Amino acid sequence: MYDLIGDIHGHATELKALLHKLGYRKQNGVWQHPEQRQVIFLGDFVDRGPEQVEVVDIARNMVEQGKALAVMGNHEYNAVAWATEDPENPGQFLRKHNDKNRDQHQAFLEQVGEGSPLHMGIIDWFKTLPLYLGLPELRVVHACWHPKHLAVMGKLTDDENRLLPEAWIDTARKGSAAYNALETLLKGWEIFLPEGYVFHDGEGNPRHGIRTRWWAGVSASYRDLAIVPDKQVHNIPDDQQVSADQLPGYDNEKPLFVGHYWLRGEPAPLTPAIACLDYSVVDQKAGKLCAYRFDANDGPQKPLSRERFVWVERNEAQYPGV
Repeated sequence: MYDLIGDIHGHATELKALLHKLGYRKQNGVWQHPEQRQVIFLGDFVDRGPEQVEVVDIARNMVEQGKALAVMGNHEYNAVAWATEDPENPGQFLRKHNDKNRDQHQAFLEQVGEGSPLHMGIIDWFKTLPLYLGLPELRVVHACWHPKHLAVMGKLTDDENRLLPEAWIDTARKGSAAYNALETLLKGWEIFLPEGYVFHDGEGNPRHGIRTRWWAGVSASYRDLAIVPDKQVHNIPDDQQVSADQLPGYDNEKPLFVGHYWLRGEPAPLTPAIACLDYSVVDQKAGKLCAYRFDANDGPQKPLSRERFVWVERNEAQYPGV
């Protein structure tokens, strides 16, 4: 069956250690499992970490040899948009080359050599990644399963849920339906804070909107719903409510796996039907690279289990054969 792996962000050492722990071995240049299990990567292969090219090589080889599936993360989308000229604005790119965006992407650009054949080859592969997977047993999307926005993207994707060539322009136009849909699927469901409130994200940028625990499906305070750095929680109001109808919730028809949210602590399901596998591998002190083992006897209505999570700690990733 499947071993789902969360956001890697250029940490190939941890990826190899986790694959080894899951029973995969490198044969003929490709990581594979003796029992024909497949990995499903949840996106965010690049940015931040020291081994980004190797991470992409591992994942790409596995996908191309039928040993893995993968979906696009927001960092892969951003990488393509950064490298794609805007045909309607000569000399500009679909993702602005401003200081903020360059700082976020600089480590990747340095490791691939901006504009090099290696760089452009990786960009071409990123374009082939689907936005989501709807398999018979489970669903996978990088950040948020939102039926309304999935329907919007259905008009801009092929039969394998990959963005059509013209969709890259549509999704880059801030404020468009395509932009809003893509932002939700790859970055999560956001709501604006009440007037006068602001917090700073992990990179120090001021924010007036919060990523939410969109799966809650019940009324709750802004603070209870907010996914923000721990030291910013006090900036989120806890005396004002967000109504349940402002959140998409989830239908629970199948297990859903997401990444993106920089969780910490011991991995566990978010709900009986939803698991996040991003446990902040970039955090040198407490980061983990996390997987979930989904087996043949698991079905659409079987609750997810804490016992199925497998992980390696950041910088503790030296296993035999790696």
